[in-house]
Amino acid sequence: MDAAALADLALDIAREAGDLARRRREAGVAIAATKSVIADIVTEADREVEALIRERLAVARPGDGFLGEESGAERGTTGITWVVDPIDGTVNYAYGMPHYAVSIAAIEGEPEPPLWTALAGVVHNPATGETFSAVRGGGAWRDGQRLAVSEVGGAGALVATGFGYDPATHAGDLARVAKVMPLVRDLRRGGAASLDLAYVAAGRLDGYFERGLHPWDHAAGALLVTEAGGVVTGSPHGAPGREMTVAAGPALHARLVAAISA
Repeated sequence: MDAAALADLALDIAREAGDLARRRREAGVAIAATKSVIADIVTEADREVEALIRERLAVARPGDGFLGEESGAERGTTGITWVVDPIDGTVNYAYGMPHYAVSIAAIEGEPEPPLWTALAGVVHNPATGETFSAVRGGGAWRDGQRLAVSEVGGAGALVATGFGYDPATHAGDLARVAKVMPLVRDLRRGGAASLDLAYVAAGRLDGYFERGLHPWDHAAGALLVTEAGGVVTGSPHGAPGREMTVAAGPALHARLVAAISA
């Protein structure tokens, strides 16, 4: 499988999808629905952008599978599945904060994180124009510049996290933050998991941890981190997932896992 060709396709589609998302943001956001809790929203743009991505992929690679946040899963016949978050950071997007992304990954194998092999991934921020991409075995890049995870200095690590929309989960999330704080110099809460992972790959963050991620939240970003020399694990089954995702350079990763598990 030509992973570089998959990445090139994802790049082109992510930029087109990002242009659509940005135009819709400029025109005004319409809330289409809420999900499991009222704070977890879907905009009309989420659905429109995912439809565009799905259509472009179906034309370019009609036998591939698809797993999207808004339109669900469809198995293909090629062994390749595209894992897509059309607008990661929807609440930021709805509020006009320029921290959201189109995330597209091509994976091989079963469309479950412990079972798949990520081949290519793209995270594109339409508001800033930055595009992060990775090819399995080919490194991670930001607009032509190769990326590498950071080495933590004496002042401690700059780490990002996130919190679930369900208020019932907040106490556990805050307790986890309290465990991690002795390791860090400061904490960030960006609101878009794909960009948090891209920032770890770029060395803008030293590490990241979060409970509650879906496959489309981390499929592209996790490949960025590993191709930049970092480590991404979680649970269940040691893979990024609903119970936990942890990403960082090797030394910090081990310390974060130990603190979270304590």
